Parts: sequence; structure tokens; C-alpha cells
Amino acid sequence: MGEMVSYGVSGGIAEVVIDNPPVNAASHGVRAGLASALARFEGDAEAGALIIRCAGRTFVAGADIKEFGKPMADPQLPDLLKRFDAAIKPIVAAVHGMVLGGGFELALACHYRIADARARFGFPEVRLGLLPGAGGTQRVPRLAGLQIAIDMITGGGQIGAEAAKQAGLVDMVTDGDLADAARGFARDLVAAGKGARSAADLSMPADDPALFDAARKSVARKMRGQTAPLKALEAIRLGYEGGPFDQALDREYALCREMVTGSQSRALRHIFAAEREVAKVPGLSADTTARMVETAGVIGLGVMGRGIVMALAAATVPVIAVALDQAHLDAAMKAIRDTWAGQVAKGSLTQAEMDARLARITGTVEPARLVDADLVIEAVSEDIERKQAVFATLGSVTKPGTILASNTSFLDIDTLADASGRAADVCGMHFFNPAHIMRLLENVRTTRIAPDAVATIMAFGKRIGKLAVLSGVCDGFIVNRMLSKRSREAFFLVEEGASPSVIDKVVLDYGFPMGPLALGDLAGLDIQAAARKSRAAKATPRELRADFVEQMVAAGRLGQKSGSGWYVYDEKRKSSSNPETDALVSAHAKRHGLALREIGADEIRERLLYAMVNEGARLLDEGVAPRPHDIDIAMVNGLGWPAYTGGPMFWADQIGLATVLATIERFRKEQGDAYWTPSPLLARLAGEGRGFYA
Repeated sequence: MGEMVSYGVSGGIAEVVIDNPPVNAASHGVRAGLASALARFEGDAEAGALIIRCAGRTFVAGADIKEFGKPMADPQLPDLLKRFDAAIKPIVAAVHGMVLGGGFELALACHYRIADARARFGFPEVRLGLLPGAGGTQRVPRLAGLQIAIDMITGGGQIGAEAAKQAGLVDMVTDGDLADAARGFARDLVAAGKGARSAADLSMPADDPALFDAARKSVARKMRGQTAPLKALEAIRLGYEGGPFDQALDREYALCREMVTGSQSRALRHIFAAEREVAKVPGLSADTTARMVETAGVIGLGVMGRGIVMALAAATVPVIAVALDQAHLDAAMKAIRDTWAGQVAKGSLTQAEMDARLARITGTVEPARLVDADLVIEAVSEDIERKQAVFATLGSVTKPGTILASNTSFLDIDTLADASGRAADVCGMHFFNPAHIMRLLENVRTTRIAPDAVATIMAFGKRIGKLAVLSGVCDGFIVNRMLSKRSREAFFLVEEGASPSVIDKVVLDYGFPMGPLALGDLAGLDIQAAARKSRAAKATPRELRADFVEQMVAAGRLGQKSGSGWYVYDEKRKSSSNPETDALVSAHAKRHGLALREIGADEIRERLLYAMVNEGARLLDEGVAPRPHDIDIAMVNGLGWPAYTGGPMFWADQIGLATVLATIERFRKEQGDAYWTPSPLLARLAGEGRGFYA
């Protein structure tokens, strides 16, 4: 059986222990070991029952994703679990940690299940563009009913051990030693003469077409554009339409295998792997030790600063929160309390946890109090002179070795490093609004930052539950620099005749949660106008001419917060076309002698998205983004680029860089070199017949 799976018998109870670090994935070695162990158990007259458990921190937490898309070596998991199901003597799964995907299916194919009280159960397959393929869609409804099966299999969420027991998925929950409890449970089974039992012997619950119909509508709304959740519903229905149990299992596995080769699953598996890749910092020695961060500070308590404070306190980090004055401090603390109180009212946060979070926050108006901080995040307004003054103060009031980070979204952090007098300690930590919710964190490596400071901010990002990507210094870093190219093309398209609603619909149809013009209304057109003003010195005459945002702000139209922007909004912030925008665009065209034309969806999509792909290639050219992985992860998590396309660089590879380049060259002839000169990297890779990832 090898080292991954061991087998032993003591006191008439056989035990199999899986030991395949780090998560005991159901790789070929594990499957082969389990098949061998099962054969030994079935032929072992001394063993009256079998326990399956795992060494390490978790039970089997899923399949081995590295095997996906390749020929799978026998035994296949579905065939192996059929053998477990059919065993005559009882088999007990003793589970702890994360019991996910194929690991959950393994437990369900055993005849009895005992769980550690802290175990978690779930089917994350839909998040990889797949569905459970080893019996999950057939065993769960028979054991727990349709509603629980649909929720777990289509949603990809998790439930705890006690909830699993109440649902009928677990027989016993223990707070004590799991192995000892399992042995006692197995001995009791043998003593009572209880044999094997199987979900195959249970009937499906009564069919409920209305429930399935509601689930389809809910899934289509919540997981828009994704095929896996709907296929999962189809798989559950095999229990009613797929013939006998074994035939339903075979058809379920066939559906799963079909999806493995699909474009969405390939893209989502790419994102899964890329998230792990971005945690590795290129050029950073493996023996670089991160600095200790026991207390953090935040200076500037506007919307972003408050969100950062909440994110840190929720992650159990003590925070020194510095406001401009007492009025700003009082307003910030009230806003924080109100946000958490709302969560308590909804039941998503306990009062005790809210009180604990508040206790971690020390509010002050004195920057000198930051002397106790090991990392300080600056979140004052986006004004370079003001930020330079703040960094000069931080450089003098903080202790040596304290990391000084700016939350700026586009300003030059190297100039802030100069102001601090401690360039080796200065970096960017760009949170996304709302900072206590959004997962992405753009960490920015300045030109003179110390290696251990880089290691610290990457480790700290993980500690506070963020997905950290590393960027170099440039205007806008990764996300906002690429977004600025989409915004540019959106404004140009409006100038040429495309309506805001048509532009936004093209982007929505592609899979983004919001179109570029609706996003501007949401963020605030005054904010966008300020960003355009700060970049005006580098803008082209055409970019300056497309001043729709400035015109709307001058008219008091700030977007959603004023009820009017690109769109007009009712009291519930529901949008509709804005006649004032139509009039503004028409007057703009007349004033500048522009001829409006009808623009097709293909051109709109390609100009908006290829502009970002080309800029992503430039980021790689310049070394701002170390790898295409960082760009894909940043854009999926920071801008809502649909994960099931794999992100901009992966998506471009699937189209073919030669095709992307040819389209960009066409736009270059139509729109000019200033906007559509291909990145040298893109041109070179396309010429070599390669992609960003190959």
C-alpha cells in the first residue's frame, strides 16, 4: 500500500490511516492504498469492522487537482467507493478537519460516520466548474433530503459537524479523542451485530419540481454565467430519472468527466492554482524572515481607513486608529460600531465578538501614539503633498523597523519613501473598498524596500484573511492601471456613439458584475473626476476632450449619491437611462464636430477588454507584475473579472495571442498609436505562437 495508507487490526477492529500531507488529497496513491486495504479487510476473518481515518490536520479534503485533465489511473474514486458501499462488514469513517469533495464522498460511501466536533463538510466542486462525481449528488439527497442536497452541492458552502448530524449525514459527533471514539463506536457495532448499510438502499425523497425550479432561478441569479451549479442540479435529478442507483452514479461520473474538459473548469482550476502561486514572491530568498507585527496602526479614518481598521480588528490584530481630530475620530468609531451592530442584528456576528473587536481598537488624534505600532497603514486623502507630510511624521514618530504602508490607489509611493527618511521600510498596501469585505490586497514593492519588509506584508495579508498580490510602483499599480484603459475606451465609445447602457450591457453579458459607467456612478463621479485631474498632465488631448465626468460633476451629478450620473436613480438606487446624459453626449458631439455611429457588441467588448489585456502585457514587460498569475488574480478579485474565464491573461491565451494582436493592430489603424500600440511582450509571444502561460 505504500506510505500513504496503512492497515492494522487490534481487538477485532481494523483501521486504515491515510497520511498524504498536507490535506490528504485522494490522489492515485491514496486510492490504490484504500483499494488494497479494503481487500485485506474483506478477507480478514479477525476484523469485524473497519475504521477509515486520516493523520494530520484534516480528513481527505478533496481530490488531487493536479490529476485533473489527465488520464486518471485506476482505481477511479467512483468505482472504489462502490466497493466500499457494497462491503458486507461495517465500515466507519472517522472524520476531522475539512471533509470536502471526494473526501466527503468517501465518508458518505462508508456505512457509518463519526465526526470531530470541529469538522466541516462541503462540496466545493462548483467553484472549480465541476460537480461531485463519486456519488455525492445521489447519496446526500437520500440521507439528508433535497433542500440540503441542493444547497450544499450547488452553493459550494460548508456546514459544521452538528449541522451534518442533524441532517442525517453523520451518526455521532465527539469532543474527545476521535480515534478512541471511533474504536468504541465500531466495537459497539460488532457487539450489537449491526452490519453494513448503504445509501443505495434508501429511496430518493419525494420529487419536488417547484423546489428544483426555484433553485435554478436562484443559481442563475447568484452564480450568473456559471454552468457547474446548473449541471449539479441536473445530476441530482438523475436520482429520479437516471435508473437504478449504480446507473445514476455512472451518469453522474460521466457528467463530471465531461465538465473537467470544459473551458470554465479549466479556467477556475487555473484561478485555484494561481491563488497559491501569487503567495510565492519572486526574487525573495526562502530564508527571508518576516518581521513581527503585534500591533498595527491606521492613520486617516475616512471610509477606507475605517474599513482597514475593521479588517484588522476582525482578524484579531490590535489597532491604533489615528484621526485628524476628535470629531473625525468620533464619527469613525460611530460608523464602525454601526456597521458591526448591523451584523449583530442580522445574526452574522455575535455581540461578544463585536465587543472583542472594539476592544482591539485604540482611537487617538495623536500620531505619536503610533510608537507602539509595528506596521502603520496611511489612508488619508489622495493628495500627494498631504501624504508626503504624513510620511514625514511617520518616519519620525514610529520606532525603527516599523513598516510604513500607503493605501494609495495610484500615487508614486517612492516619493512617500523619500519623505519618510526610511525608504527600506516603506511600501504600498492598497486595500479595495469596502476594505473589511473585499478580499484583494495589492501589496506594492518600492524600489528600495527591504526584503524582510516584503515578506512581512505578504505574510500579514494572509494573516488578516486577504489575498495578497505583489505589484511594483507605477500609476495605478495592477488593477487601477488596467481599469483606466477600460475607462478610456468606454469614454471614447460614448464619444463615437455607443450609449452607456449598451456599453455596460456588453460588459455584463461577458460576466462582470457591473459595467464601467455604472461602476463610475457607484464609486462617485467626483472621485473619478479627481483621479482624472491628477493624471491630466500625462493625458492626451483626446482623453482630456472626453470630459463627460467633469461635465456631470460641474452640473452636480455625482452618480448614485446624488441620484443622477450616467444613469438616473430612484430612492432605492435602481437605475434607468438618463435623458440628461443623452443631451450631454449630443451637445458634446456637436461642440467638437464628432460624428456618432452605431457600434456593435463585438467591437465594444474587444476594445474594452483587449485594452486591458494589452496593458497587462505592458505590466509584465515592465516588471510591475511579476507573473501573469498576479494580474489574473488581481483582476478577478479586485474588478470582478469573471473567474470562470480565468482572468484577462489566461483568457487571452485561450483566444490565441495572434488573434488578440491582429485585432489590436486593426484598432491601431483606426484609433491611433497613442492608444493601441501593442505591448512588445504581446507581439513577441504572438509571433512565437506562444501565450502568457506557455
